[in-house]
Order: sequence, then C-alpha cells, then structure tokens
Amino acid sequence: MKVIAHSLIVVFSLALATGAFAQQQTFTVDPNASKVAFALTGSHSVSGTFHVQSGTVDFDHTAAKISGSVVVAAGSGSSGEAGRDKKMNSDVLDVAHFTEISFVPQSYQGTLAPAGDSTIQVTGVIALHGTPHALTVPVQVHIDGNNLTATTHFSVPYVSWGLKDPSIFILKVAKEVGIDLTLSGQVSSAN
Repeated sequence: MKVIAHSLIVVFSLALATGAFAQQQTFTVDPNASKVAFALTGSHSVSGTFHVQSGTVDFDHTAAKISGSVVVAAGSGSSGEAGRDKKMNSDVLDVAHFTEISFVPQSYQGTLAPAGDSTIQVTGVIALHGTPHALTVPVQVHIDGNNLTATTHFSVPYVSWGLKDPSIFILKVAKEVGIDLTLSGQVSSAN
C-alpha cells in the first residue's frame, strides 16, 4: 500500500512539474514568414517594408513573464523607389552606423491563452538609431498547435526620437511613421 501511495505521489508530482514547464515557451520567429510594413503620410505619402532579421521570445503563460528580442535589418527598407530608399537609409536611418532596429519585450499585461486568439499589451524597449525608447503596444496573438502569429500596429515618433525629418520644400511628411508588424513562427516548450 505504501509503494502504491508513494508511486501515486511521484506520478502526481511529475504531472504538476510537466504542467509548469509547459507554461514556459519559446517563440522562434521565421524571418521569411514575417514582415514590417511602414506608412508615412503627408503631402507625399510613402509606404514600404523592412525585413525581419531574427527573433526569439520566451514567455510564461502563468507569470506574464516575457523576454527575448526581435531584430529588423535597418538597411532593408524598401518603398519601391531606389532614390528615396537610399535617402532613407543614409540620411534618416544612418544604416552605416546603425544596422539594426530591435525590440526587447520586458513584460505583458492580459491573458495569453495556450491556444487560439489572445490580445495582450506588450511593454519593452525599441532601439532605433542607437537609442533605446520605452514602448507599449497591443499585440494580437494566435496560437494553433506549434504555430504562432503575432500582429500589432503602432506609431513611431521618429522625429521626436532624434531622427532627421525627410520633408523638403513642398513635400511634407508626418513626424510619426505607422508600423504594422507581423511575426510568424514556431512555439515550443522551454527545456
């Protein structure tokens, strides 16, 4: 009887431990399935994309803990017009000195469901032009088995963050750029 009771306690403890470990997961971003779209409005509107270079995000469903980073190649911006892209890369983003734009999540608020759809608020630090800026963004998360997609829309006040205003003469653009980020990849339980 003692052996059976002891065995049940061990099995129950392992089941609880397995459940706890399953709450800690890693999201590995697939750069080829992810994208950053930007839109700059004004008398001359511009839109385009940037390439997501890499990303790994660790999160815990039970403790609302999140860490990791998502990195975008600063020089990959493409608006469909080579001259404008060259000016954006050299004059505004200074990609010769700042090759990456990164976001490091630090916490989230809301409930992250283990499957299906969730909306959370993610707070972290975006490094743009070599300077860190605190940012909180709403993120829609969809988990289907091992597949995870996270989408968000937010604005970056690039001029007040110290980047050059590309407006010239009568071609005026907004001082904020709208960002639509879609991250897709695989989620796995942390070891």
